[in-house]
Amino acid sequence: MNWIQENQKYITILALSLLMALTRSDHFGSAISLPDASLAAFYLAGLFTGGIASLILLLTQAALLDYIAITHWQVSDYCISPAYVFLIPTYAVMFLAGRWSAKYYRTFNINNSIHQLSYLFMAGSIAFLISNGSFYLLSGKFPDMSVLQYSERVIKYYPAYISSTLLYGVSIVFFTRLINLLFKEKYSLA
Repeated sequence: MNWIQENQKYITILALSLLMALTRSDHFGSAISLPDASLAAFYLAGLFTGGIASLILLLTQAALLDYIAITHWQVSDYCISPAYVFLIPTYAVMFLAGRWSAKYYRTFNINNSIHQLSYLFMAGSIAFLISNGSFYLLSGKFPDMSVLQYSERVIKYYPAYISSTLLYGVSIVFFTRLINLLFKEKYSLA
């Protein structure tokens, strides 16, 4: 067993932490920043590490990054409300979907890839509902807006929300599969 195999989970969580740190400043990206990869990072942590310690580490990092962004980088605190605590189940859904889809990562074929993509898509959609639903109900920012009105306003964010998650998730899974195929003996990641 080589060094990479022995330290695979640590390397993985370090890489996902770095990805989240580099992208967490902007939800949808801009001309100078990448879209937020947090949802994909939680899914991939579940897929590749599966350990609850990874979930706790990433949750802690997300909260610290948000704190630093708001207190030191003049990022708006608009989203900080009693609903913020619902990011825990939002990210847990992503992590658990990754964990549940790990069984489909072991063997590469089209059916397993479809299963993984389905888990990622469904978890991203559920995460969208949890985070936006809790924000509507608990933030206090929409007292006169009906659920229907809020849904009509927020649905426009769903394509960017799910597409960045799918882009990061699919790209990283594809990359790790490619590395695994090219260097199966030397750097097996499965």
